[in-house]
Amino acid sequence: MHAQEMIRTHPQMHGKVDAALIRCIEECYDCAQICTSCADACLGESMVAELRQCIRLDLDCADICVTTGTVATRRTGTNDEVLNRLLDACATACRVCAEECERHASKHEHCRVCAEACRRCDKACREAMRAFGAKH
Repeated sequence: MHAQEMIRTHPQMHGKVDAALIRCIEECYDCAQICTSCADACLGESMVAELRQCIRLDLDCADICVTTGTVATRRTGTNDEVLNRLLDACATACRVCAEECERHASKHEHCRVCAEACRRCDKACREAMRAFGAKH
């Protein structure tokens, strides 16, 4: 990913970057891709009806991750309250999605991979919230 390079070169940032926020942006986009792929893989399984909730949570998580990554990437101006709430919502969506995927992980490798990505993103969002709160 090139998030750090792009944010570092942004005229409003003057070469400074927030490492926790950069990691969060990258984990959000990674998680969104993996959740989308997991939902698609679930649709390909013969027991698709049993995976309906997993698919729903995968897609919800992917959408929330993309939105969070997009808003966190914007550096011109501030929208601190919205960003903080998005980070919290993203962490929650990732935790809930991970819990659901973990229920299916023993039968479906794609669910195991997805759960791990969701856990990483959840952690990155919480770390970004802590770093963000310390600065504001």
